[in-house]
Amino acid sequence: MEVSLFVSIVFVGVGATLIMDLWAFFLKRAFAIPSLNYCLVGRWLAHMSEGRFAHQGIGQSEPRFLECYVGWVAHYLIGVAFAAALVAITSPAWLLEPAIIPAVLFGLATVAVPFLFMQPSFGLGVAASKTPNPKQARVRSLMAHASFGVGLYIAAMALSFIVPTHA
Repeated sequence: MEVSLFVSIVFVGVGATLIMDLWAFFLKRAFAIPSLNYCLVGRWLAHMSEGRFAHQGIGQSEPRFLECYVGWVAHYLIGVAFAAALVAITSPAWLLEPAIIPAVLFGLATVAVPFLFMQPSFGLGVAASKTPNPKQARVRSLMAHASFGVGLYIAAMALSFIVPTHA
């Protein structure tokens, strides 16, 4: 059975994002460590449609209709886009024989997006510099993105078992 590259990338991106979310759930349940509120991501995106890209504090910005749904869908779509970027960088062959090092390194590299783009736009500063505890916020972001990288590898391995290749 042949699975298209697109379906494979979607599977890996959704799977990796799910693993990232399971990691966040574990941290919340085991250690009471809160995760990112994806409703705020949805609020940020909804405000973009009105021409507002940056906020003094996204939590104080006016809520938007369906912001939680928008945020969660965007979260998974971003995961798929990141999976596509990894495959573009490594080649589609990585999906056939996934290696953990490129996946984890790529996952860690993706932290640049929240550090340099999202957090400043939310009013949190570059790499959470305006938060009460920037070091803690940075470590949490790095851990989340490392879990995403591990998730890329696990999802690609699962895909390789589900859809074995034939030589």
